[in-house]
Amino acid sequence: MNIQINLDVELAKKKMSLTELSQSIGISMTNLSLLKTGKVKAIRFSTLEAICHTLQCQPGDILQYVNNENATE
Repeated sequence: MNIQINLDVELAKKKMSLTELSQSIGISMTNLSLLKTGKVKAIRFSTLEAICHTLQCQPGDILQYVNNENATE
């Protein structure tokens, strides 16, 4: 997948744990953990909005497109 998830970076910037974020936005730890590790195929806009609101960041701070075509073999 060419979308990199930077949730751990934003959590570190705000000195917040995944547990605290989960409790704050009402999303299960399992779902947030899957998102954090990039093992999801999609994210609801409402979830992204809640994360951004709580972490006071922009969607682009969490989601990043990475072009793998130029990677060396």
